Amino acid sequence: MLKKYLLPAFICVFGFSACKKEGPADASLQFQFRFDPSQVRLNNIGQPAAIPAGHAAQTPVFHEMSVHYIELAPNALTLLGQGAVVYKAAETTKGGDNAVDFDKAARSGEGTVFQTISLKNVPPGTYEWVRASVTYQNYEVTFNINHVPLAGDLKGQKGRVASFVGFNTYLNSVTPKSKTLAVNDDKKQGFWVFETELSAPYSAYNNLYSGEAPAGATTVVNPLFATSPIPQGSCVVTGKFAQPLVVTGAETQDITVTLSFSIQNSLEWQDDNANGQLDFYADQTPFEKIVDMGLRGLIPEWK
Repeated sequence: MLKKYLLPAFICVFGFSACKKEGPADASLQFQFRFDPSQVRLNNIGQPAAIPAGHAAQTPVFHEMSVHYIELAPNALTLLGQGAVVYKAAETTKGGDNAVDFDKAARSGEGTVFQTISLKNVPPGTYEWVRASVTYQNYEVTFNINHVPLAGDLKGQKGRVASFVGFNTYLNSVTPKSKTLAVNDDKKQGFWVFETELSAPYSAYNNLYSGEAPAGATTVVNPLFATSPIPQGSCVVTGKFAQPLVVTGAETQDITVTLSFSIQNSLEWQDDNANGQLDFYADQTPFEKIVDMGLRGLIPEWK
C-alpha cells in the first residue's frame, strides 16, 4: 500500500520540478569607483578650488579606497540620513567610541564592483544625488628625502600612503604596501601612514612614518551645504547624477553606479621651501606638513 501512494507522489514532485519555470534573477544595484585626475578640483562647497598660497599639491596614483556609507537622495532638500541608505559597513566600539571597523571595510580598486544590493531593497523613487562617506584611501606619491648622510638629497622617490578620512576608524594595524604599523586604537579624520619605497641602493632603509592632518582641514565636497549639511569631521562626499536614477521596483536588469571621484591635486601640503615638491628630511629638519587628503569632488553616473 505504501508503494501505491509513493509512486504518484514521486511523479508529482518530479513533474513539478521538471516543468517549473525559473523566474528572472533579482536585479541588483552595483557600485564601483573611478579615480579621475582630470575631474574638476572642488572645495568644501562644490566650487572650483585653486591651491592656496604657500601650499603645494600633487595628484596621487590611486590603488584602492573604501566607503562605509552610501545614500541616494531624492533632491537637494533631503537631509542626511533621510534618503535611501543602501549601504552601511560594520562599526565597532573596540577603541572606546563608535568607529568604522577597518578590518571589515570593503576595499576596492577602480572599475571593480565592491558592493551589490538587490534592487528589491531600494525604495522606488527618483534620486538626483548620491552621498558616499569615504573612509580609507591608498595611493602612491612622489617625494624628496633630503640631507641623507653620505648621500645628500634623494629626489623623486616613491612612497605609498594609507590615509583615513572617515569620522573615526578603528585600526588593528595598517599596511600601506608591505610594512605594517600596529595601531590598536581609534583614529579620527586626517590620520595617515606613509611607507617609503626608496630606490636602490637605499631600499634597505625603507620605513614607516605616520601623522595627522590638522583637525577640520580635510576637504569634504558638499554642494548641498546650504540645504543639507554634514557633520564636522565626517567625509560624506556629495555628488549629483547628470541623469536622475529612477528605481521602479520592477527592474529586471542590473544597474551599475560609478562613483567618479576627483583626485586632481588631492594631496596638499605646506610648501615650506616653495619648490612645489613634497620634502622630507633625514636629519632634524621638520618634514613639510600634509594638510589635506580629501577627495575633490564626486560625479556619479549609472547605466
